[in-house]
Amino acid sequence: MPKVRRSKKAPPDGWELIEPTLEELEQKMREAETEPHEGKRKVESLWPIFKIHHQKSRYIYDLYYRRKAISKELYEHCLNENIADKNLIAKWKKQGYENLCCLRCIQTRDTNFGTSCICRVPKSKLEEVTFIL
Repeated sequence: MPKVRRSKKAPPDGWELIEPTLEELEQKMREAETEPHEGKRKVESLWPIFKIHHQKSRYIYDLYYRRKAISKELYEHCLNENIADKNLIAKWKKQGYENLCCLRCIQTRDTNFGTSCICRVPKSKLEEVTFIL
């Protein structure tokens, strides 16, 4: 199995603690990318990829900001090597965007009616019977 590392220089201390989880998520990402997409809508085939991308970024975010388990050097290494999405993490640090699933959810130009994703609607504001297709 290929390594997650992308640069020539050695990663900072603590890399060996997070490497197995990142390799597992990388393997899931490869499986999601090669999964057949016959019978699915165009956007449906991208959902597993967005989910795994979110998991990787949230894992690094939680380790650094919530659990304080990794060093700043290791956190910055993960951002510089594009292991975690630095723009998504920047949004998570802002009030109101803590549970954002992806950056695509807040880009209104990608939708037909200029609206945002349903994940942006607070659960208390959703109707009881809401069908998401």
